[in-house]
Amino acid sequence: MVHDLNTLSDEEFCYLTTTGRVTGKPHEIEIWFSVENGTLYMLSGGRDRSDWVKNLIRNPDVTIRIADQVFEGHARVVEENPEEDELARRLLVGKYERSPGSLSNWRRRALPVAVDLT
Repeated sequence: MVHDLNTLSDEEFCYLTTTGRVTGKPHEIEIWFSVENGTLYMLSGGRDRSDWVKNLIRNPDVTIRIADQVFEGHARVVEENPEEDELARRLLVGKYERSPGSLSNWRRRALPVAVDLT
């Protein structure tokens, strides 16, 4: 599975499905992502105010779709580990920043989220 995920790392978006914390229904978003060692990383510009982050805090079981591949995972906010926090920020900015410094505010302020695939 890690091999499949790594072959998809150049895709522009992934589709994260969480379970709605109020409705209990699936909630899918399109979001930028990066991959490192079988873990998928995202940054939430809305931090923990974003619905998708609130949802995964309530129920961390998520589904990730990249191209035509679907993965199950366990999502978590990256808080306790400064090295992993920096890794997530560096990976995402490295993948998406088109001109130097254009994503610096997002890099500094966004909330890193990791999905460990099962």
